[in-house]
Amino acid sequence: MGRSRTYEWEDPEVSAAAVGRSTGLEFLRELMAGRLPAPPIGATVNFTLDEVEHGRAVFSLIPGEEHYNPIGSVHGGVYATLLDSAAGCAVQSTLPQGMGYTSLDLSVKFLRPVTADTGRIRAVGTVLNGGRRTALAQAELLDEKDRLLAHATSSCLLFPVTGP
Repeated sequence: MGRSRTYEWEDPEVSAAAVGRSTGLEFLRELMAGRLPAPPIGATVNFTLDEVEHGRAVFSLIPGEEHYNPIGSVHGGVYATLLDSAAGCAVQSTLPQGMGYTSLDLSVKFLRPVTADTGRIRAVGTVLNGGRRTALAQAELLDEKDRLLAHATSSCLLFPVTGP
């Protein structure tokens, strides 16, 4: 018997057009409040941005079998997606108006398996160093008991955002 999952998302161009019009923190708060559409990847993987402050961002996910790899645990790409989002948005939260970022790299260390029985997991991203052209961030993937499931570091390129 097959399984299915249906989801919807809003036009990503609306949010993309808003990048750089306010500070990175203000932009992320608008996403959290629903005043800007959430990115489609959140609906695809089924994760949410739960907290954001200057230099810190927290995403969460309740893992399900739709996230599984062929060996019956959550696929490493799901870990990486959460960690990349948390680290990147932590960097974005520090940016002034008119600036954007993109990930240059992501290094992930997988420490524990995650399954549907794990319960809610959180990716907590923090900025380690911010410069004029690059920033370094880390993210930790934690279970409900704050056990470390995975760790990542990410370098991000910072650049001016040009208006339409």
